[in-house]
Amino acid sequence: MKYPKMEWGKMEAVINKLGGEEGVDRFLRDELIISEMVKKWREENGVIYFSVTSDGTTGSEWIKRLEKKGFRVGDYAKSVLKSDDFKPTNGVTTEIAVLKGELFSDEDRITKNVRAEADKRKLAKPNAEVACLIREKFSDKEIEAMGLWYIVTMHKPIKDSDGDPGLLDADRDGDGGWLGTYYDEPGGRWLRGDGFAFAVAQA
Repeated sequence: MKYPKMEWGKMEAVINKLGGEEGVDRFLRDELIISEMVKKWREENGVIYFSVTSDGTTGSEWIKRLEKKGFRVGDYAKSVLKSDDFKPTNGVTTEIAVLKGELFSDEDRITKNVRAEADKRKLAKPNAEVACLIREKFSDKEIEAMGLWYIVTMHKPIKDSDGDPGLLDADRDGDGGWLGTYYDEPGGRWLRGDGFAFAVAQA
C-alpha cells in the first residue's frame, strides 16, 4: 500500500521513534514490538478518575518503599506518615476523583471552596494512604500528562512535626518525584496546576 500524501518529515519522525534504520530493520524482522500505551486514568469534564487498592503498608514502610523506588519523601511528609493518626487499611479499593484546579477561578481556588465543590459532587475524604498509592501509581510524566503539577489528597488533616494540619501530596516540582505536604487551612490558596483527590462515595 502506498501513502502518497504522507510527508517525508512525518516518515522520518516514525523512523526516529523506532530507533533509526536499525530499529526499522528490527521491527521488520518482528524483533521489535510496538504496544499501545494504556492510560491508568480517564478524564471527564475536568475531573480525573482512577482506582487504587491498599495493601496494609504502614507509614514507616511507605517511606522506605517510596524511597527505594526513587521517590523523595519530604521531612514533614515523613512526620505525617509516622503519626499515630496515619491508619493504613488492607485490600480496600477506592475510586478516586481528582478535581483539577482549572475548574475554579483564581479568586475562588481556596480550600473551603474546593471542599464545598467536592461536597456538592458527593465526594468523600479519602484515607491518607491514598496519597502514597497515587505517588507510587503515577510517574511524573503521567502527572504532567494529566495537566497537573501536584495531586493533593484531601484526607482528614494529620498534624505534622510542627503541629500544623498537613495534607499529603504527590508532586513533580522540577527536581524529581516527591511525596510532600500542604498546610490545610480554609482560606489556603491553590494554583491552576493543582489537583485535589477525593474518594467517590460507594453506592
